[in-house]
Amino acid sequence: MKDISIKALAKINLGLDVVRRREDGYHEVKMVMQTIHLFDRLEMKRTVSPGIHIETNLSFLPTNENNLIYKAAKLLMDEFSIDEGIFVNLQKHIPVAAGMAGGSTDAAGVLYGMNKMFDLGLTKEDLMRRGVKIGADVPYCIMRGTALAEGIGEKLTALPPMVKCPVLIAKPQISVSTKYVYENLRLSADTQHPDIDTLVEDIARKNLGKIAADMGNLLETVTIPAYPVIADIKRQMLEHGALGAMMSGSGPTVFGLFAEEDTAEAAFAAMKESGLARQVFLTSIYNNAR
Repeated sequence: MKDISIKALAKINLGLDVVRRREDGYHEVKMVMQTIHLFDRLEMKRTVSPGIHIETNLSFLPTNENNLIYKAAKLLMDEFSIDEGIFVNLQKHIPVAAGMAGGSTDAAGVLYGMNKMFDLGLTKEDLMRRGVKIGADVPYCIMRGTALAEGIGEKLTALPPMVKCPVLIAKPQISVSTKYVYENLRLSADTQHPDIDTLVEDIARKNLGKIAADMGNLLETVTIPAYPVIADIKRQMLEHGALGAMMSGSGPTVFGLFAEEDTAEAAFAAMKESGLARQVFLTSIYNNAR
């Protein structure tokens, strides 16, 4: 195979709890991850000349070894002694530094694409084991669907598919540092943790109302006081018919779940008109296999 076109899909967190801070400085988490129909497009080609060449529609993104696409390609090139080169054109649509695993899903897409193009014979599990070397979210981005993530995010358990529904995405002008969020997270005996186990049960029962009611993200305790616009966006979504609205990952992106498409479309228009968010998308839950 000389070339391949890949959709690298974004994720949201339907639930995110931080269980504890480990002695090595990492945080142990318990999260429900969900793929959505918002994606970057990767056009990949084999080249006779060696090396990894990346082009992108966003001028501020690195196209060298600081890009996770580059790291993913190099990982497989080194392991399998690939002499040919690779060219990747990245059309970026997932908001950057937004808590939606945009970089991780691009890396996952490159691992998948190179496996196909160079006929490496790796299974999905093989790719996931390699993906964790690039980033904790990469194995999930290879797996996709609805999953429980534990440990530092690398221990994955497939869950029953999430009920399909419209999803409104809104990212404000600000960017939030994941490092800042975790460094400023305070865990104590009084911390109110999201009930991830109940959320998992809601998903199994396909009860969208309960799922929306039981969603929770502990990291909001850091980001919302620092960036009140996140709370404003959540309020805007709820006022326009969202069953539930929450920040994804470490933020600042907010998503809302809706029961009806027409309600979601009206909320999409209202969000754009509000000026609260720089990027607004109306998408849906993704559950199919790659």
